[in-house]
Amino acid sequence: MSLPPGFLDELRTRLSLTQVVGRKVMWDNKKSNQGKGDMWAPCPFHQEKSASFHVDDRKGFYYCFGCHAKGDAISFVRETENVDFMEAVKILADEAGLPMPERDPRAQEKADTRSELADVMEQAVQHFRLNLNTSNATDARAYLERRGLNKDALARWDIGFAPDNGGVLAALTAKGVPVDQIIAAGLAAKSDRGGAPYDRFRGRIMFPIRDARGRAIAFGGRAMDPNAKAKYYNSPETELFDKSRTLYNVQKARTAAGKGQPLIVSEGYMDVIALAEAGFEAAVAPLGTAVTEHHLHMLWRIAPEPIIALDGDTAGLRAAMRTIDLALPLLVAGQSLRFAMMPAGMDPDDVLKQQGKQAMQDIIDAAIPMVQLLWQRETEGKVFDSPERKAALDKTLREKIKQIVDPSIRSHYGEAIKEMRWDLFRTRKPQQGGKAFTPRKSAAWNPKQQPWERDRAPVASNRSSALGAGIGDQSHMREAVVLATLIATPAVLPKFIAALELMDCSDPNHVQMRNAILRAPDGADLRAALEQELGHDVVASLVGNRMVQITSGLCKPGDTTFAASCLTESFAKLAASRAMPREEEEARYAIDAADESLTWRIRQAKEALDNSDVIASGSSAEMVVAENGATLDSEQLKISRALWESLTIAKPGGDPK
Repeated sequence: MSLPPGFLDELRTRLSLTQVVGRKVMWDNKKSNQGKGDMWAPCPFHQEKSASFHVDDRKGFYYCFGCHAKGDAISFVRETENVDFMEAVKILADEAGLPMPERDPRAQEKADTRSELADVMEQAVQHFRLNLNTSNATDARAYLERRGLNKDALARWDIGFAPDNGGVLAALTAKGVPVDQIIAAGLAAKSDRGGAPYDRFRGRIMFPIRDARGRAIAFGGRAMDPNAKAKYYNSPETELFDKSRTLYNVQKARTAAGKGQPLIVSEGYMDVIALAEAGFEAAVAPLGTAVTEHHLHMLWRIAPEPIIALDGDTAGLRAAMRTIDLALPLLVAGQSLRFAMMPAGMDPDDVLKQQGKQAMQDIIDAAIPMVQLLWQRETEGKVFDSPERKAALDKTLREKIKQIVDPSIRSHYGEAIKEMRWDLFRTRKPQQGGKAFTPRKSAAWNPKQQPWERDRAPVASNRSSALGAGIGDQSHMREAVVLATLIATPAVLPKFIAALELMDCSDPNHVQMRNAILRAPDGADLRAALEQELGHDVVASLVGNRMVQITSGLCKPGDTTFAASCLTESFAKLAASRAMPREEEEARYAIDAADESLTWRIRQAKEALDNSDVIASGSSAEMVVAENGATLDSEQLKISRALWESLTIAKPGGDPK
């Protein structure tokens, strides 16, 4: 459903962001200034004691300096309530006393159908629960008791039973529920031979599956017959149930994770129930499918680093590897996965029953980061006794790392793998003077620090000042180019909104303008909206700058192709220029390690530099391609040339091979 123009603006003006956020946080009265709408609190999105979560009521924008969560009232409700955009708008509209716009008849019909089906499913839950107390369910009750579930646990999880002859179809129709609704809810099915409808679930222990709002949307049935075709059988997909977007126990897990418990992803209902009953209440499981991209996004909305608890067998390890491949392109700062592998042949339920809660806690505490499991997959059980095998490993890992979209995370993955590679091959490193080479240590040296945090020896260079000269001014101009281009051609904003959100601005005016652009409603006259919020002079100062006019999309207002090209280049150069100081420091540290990967990287840079004469001579060529497929623009080539010369000076003899 699309909202009429101006509705969201009206909604935002009727609400105070401080009031919306205040339902979920405790304000720091010493740090906050309520009169100015400048409020601070511990962040509701991650566990902390200090007040790093900032709300600017006048701008209608929040930001956490710890986990970097940001947004407005709608995004806050979406994240804290785990609802979609339209549900968040409805919650805020109800709070503001603003009636929602009329929906089209078809949309209303679908909503009514979903409500009716949810009511049918709730009646089925109660029917199956009553059946569990009958004589037909004697074996089922005994099985559940053997699994450690008492009456209180059965009630908490609404566990029921469907006897061999079914019965839910007859019970619901006797209450006046239409057969078509029972079929649409997935409780019954039509016969292929044209006969009467029949119950889908027979001779099974029934586990209700609820959505994030607590509504029963499906069932999982565990067969009592050991010869049944399927041990576990889920409801078919319906208007209510999409297994690729649903997690078992998501509502309770979200609440527990909000209180600081680790979010654990297991493989089935019984694992989730066993974990929750043992005190690990933030446990969920996919339903009859491997973890999907939608599942990952759901998990990350609940917790930044879910723990994938997989069975300790070959299938569990394969599932972990599939999850890694799925997650790599989706990673962003502060958002990843950890993996807790159960002992061989055991699942979480087995561990809890045989070894106890503390053993499970130890396994959860020892969960390894994703990069480590990726490394294990490519190295475990393999021998790297030749240059060709080492090169094959390097190629495989580079291909995996390339899948990571976020450049910062991609860089850190490369650094972590370089460290593990050094550990793997260090015993085979060439020796110097009869002794194995080790990195220089000083009094401040700490092996637990990241490589770029360790003490480094000074590197002689007459180019160090050239590396950083003018970067601040260039970054300021590129920020201005980005903002001016979006003002000139706002149609390209949706494509670059993520990059704009991540753009750190060096100028307070640029910060205000960036935030105002992010808040601007779709389709609005962007320049007029900015002038109204920030003032005519602020916008005129930006777009009236002669240098900005000739280097930004102001040259060709409305030309989306030109604007997209301009923005792509500007964002890339901003990222490159701001990453440069850290890259220089990391490279200088790497000299101490003197490993093969540094030599390879420097050689690639040198070969690219050797080809950069076209830029120095004034050619129109914009990029130079290195042997490894990487591209370097003119600025990066200058940086790399200076770095190469400083490194060759540091390593007498020229080529630091």
